[in-house]
Amino acid sequence: MDRIPVSILGATGTVGQKFVKLLDGHPWFEIVALAASEQSAGKPYGEVVRWRESTPIPESVAGLVIQRSEPPLPGRIVFSALDADIAGPLEQAFAQSGAFVVTNTRIHRMAADVPLLVPEVNPDHLSLLERQQKERGWKGGIVANPNCSTAGLVMALAPLHVAFRLEKLFVATMQASSGAGYPGVPSLDLLGNVIPFISGEEEKIEAETRKILGDLTGSAVEPAAIAVSAHTNRVAVVDGHTEVVSAGFARRVRPAEALEVYRNFETPAAVANLPSTPARPIEVDSRPDRPQPRLDVDRGTGMSVTIGRIRPCPLLDLRLVLLSHNTVRGAAGAAIQNAELLVAEGYVK
Repeated sequence: MDRIPVSILGATGTVGQKFVKLLDGHPWFEIVALAASEQSAGKPYGEVVRWRESTPIPESVAGLVIQRSEPPLPGRIVFSALDADIAGPLEQAFAQSGAFVVTNTRIHRMAADVPLLVPEVNPDHLSLLERQQKERGWKGGIVANPNCSTAGLVMALAPLHVAFRLEKLFVATMQASSGAGYPGVPSLDLLGNVIPFISGEEEKIEAETRKILGDLTGSAVEPAAIAVSAHTNRVAVVDGHTEVVSAGFARRVRPAEALEVYRNFETPAAVANLPSTPARPIEVDSRPDRPQPRLDVDRGTGMSVTIGRIRPCPLLDLRLVLLSHNTVRGAAGAAIQNAELLVAEGYVK
C-alpha cells in the first residue's frame, strides 16, 4: 500500500528522536513533517537537533524544515512527544482539526474517553474513540500509550490477570536514566547512586495499570479492582526499566502455572501482524540472573518484555522480575504500534 504521511510533535527531544529513528523505512508510515519549539521553527532538522541515537540522522528527514507545533500539519496521524506542560491544548487542537494524535504524554491517559492502549493487552479499548468523537465533536481523536514503566508491567501481568484474576500488586522499579529525557538527571546525582523518587511516577503506575487491565463495558472502562503499591527508583542504567514484582491472585498460583500461561500466550489476531508487533511479546528467561538491561533490553527490537525469576512469594503468591525498553516499548515504539492498530482497524485510511 502507499505509505501514510505522518507528523511528529516534539521531534527534537529524546522520544521525538526515537520516533524519527523507528519510523525511518517504516512499511506503512512516512515522515512528512517535524515540529518543535518556536526557537527551532524554520530551521532544518539536521542543523537543530542534538542527535542522541547511535545511528545517523536519516537523510530523508535531515533537511526537513521544522514547523510550529500547531495544526494543520500534513497527514492524518500525528505522533506527540511534547512536554506535558504544553501538550493538552495542542493535542486537542490537532484532534479537532481531523488528525489522529498518538501521544506519549501523560495529559490525556486517564480521560474516560481516551484509549490507553497496549495492543497485545487491550485492543478492544480502541473503540473508546467513537465515544470521544461523538461527545467532543472531533473529526480525529487522541490515543495514548502508558507510562514507560506501566507498559512493561501490564504486558507481564495481563496474561496472569486473565487466567487467575490479579487482586494485589507490589512493584518496585529500577528505571533507566533515559527515561528522564536529555540532559536528564545530573551525572553527579546518579552515578554510583540510586534516587528513590521520580515525581508522579508511582501514581501513574497505580492508576494506569487499573485502567489498562480494566473491562470495557459499553463505552466506558471499569478499572480493575487491584490494590497496587508502586515504588519507583532512578538508577545509573542508560536504557531498560527493571521491575521486581510480587502479585496476589484470587487463588494461590504456583510458578509452574504462571509459566504455562506465558507459554500459551497468543497475541490478539488484530495485533499479531502489525509491523511493530514482535514475534514473542513476552519472553521468559529461566536463567537465575536474568533479565539484565545490558544483555536483554533489545529483545524483539525493543518491543518484547523479558520475564525471569518466577518463584513463590511468602507474602502474596508469585514473585518475578521483568525488563522492558523504556523508550521503545515504553514510548515511541508503543505509540507507533498504536498507530498501526488505528490503520488496521480502519480509523485511518
